Amino acid sequence: MSQAASTGAGETRLVGDVGATNARFGLVSADGAVLNWRTHVCDQYPTIDDALAEYLADRASLPMPRQGAIAIASAITGDRIEMTNHPWSFSVSALRSRFGFERLEVINDFTAQALALPHLGPSDRMPVGGGIPVPGTPLGVLGPGSGLGVSGLVPHATGWLPLTGEGGHATMPAANDREAAVIDHLRRRLDHVSAERLLSGPGLVNLYNTLAELDGIPSKGYTAPQITEFGMRGEDPICAEATAMFCAMLGTVAGDLALTLGARGGVFIAGGIVPRFGRYFPDSPFRSRFEAKGRFAAYLAAIPTWVVTHPLAAFLGCAALLAG
Repeated sequence: MSQAASTGAGETRLVGDVGATNARFGLVSADGAVLNWRTHVCDQYPTIDDALAEYLADRASLPMPRQGAIAIASAITGDRIEMTNHPWSFSVSALRSRFGFERLEVINDFTAQALALPHLGPSDRMPVGGGIPVPGTPLGVLGPGSGLGVSGLVPHATGWLPLTGEGGHATMPAANDREAAVIDHLRRRLDHVSAERLLSGPGLVNLYNTLAELDGIPSKGYTAPQITEFGMRGEDPICAEATAMFCAMLGTVAGDLALTLGARGGVFIAGGIVPRFGRYFPDSPFRSRFEAKGRFAAYLAAIPTWVVTHPLAAFLGCAALLAG
């Protein structure tokens, strides 16, 4: 999948968005406009070097970037990057040296999503529920894909400060007896039931299989896309419950994030899964669960939530980082 436009004059910069399934690379102009991008399936390349080399070779007619920023689904703790849900690992300094970058930044994928938030226009987000953003207050962002990313953006004197963490691996709470049964069942085979174990593509499969087992119904071996497709259409009762529970649990975690950050500027849902839900999501249990925080229900009701619909939001965040 690719998109291209006239490059014009001037320096280009590399931007990347690397998850466990796909690696997207693009070139942007100095003002942040995307000039060219392409999606690579991660499993088709032994290393990130191979995927990036193919991308750059295919774009040899364009100016070679001297600066770059790559958002990646991994904890960033030093020069060595070990992806959480994919075998790729690499040294940032070695990658920079191989491709001759003067500057190469590698950041967590949801740090990039957070940096993108101020650059999203009304057409780049879909509102879910009510609430009005309070200017000058933190923003939260989270999103399920191959894993669960979580970040935030905190205002400071010269702009915004993005947060880098691993909130998707926080322990998943249960809001009712049915969810408690699901989590308890999963705990028998997992040493820790994190939010990511339920709020991700593999998490949807965990939800479906666990609900089927709890009800004594044989699993049909559905994939995550099949579960949500059949669930949203109401064609399979277990799929329907799994999809609704997924949205409700996401609301629980999003509400916790809003309370933790004081994210009165709003909470954004990104990632590869929820934007595909379309109009199902605003009618799902997400928003009611987001607000279901007892004495702080009114506090949450005043906070707006949106689904990020911009297809290359991480590119916006990487471009903002390089421009800063």
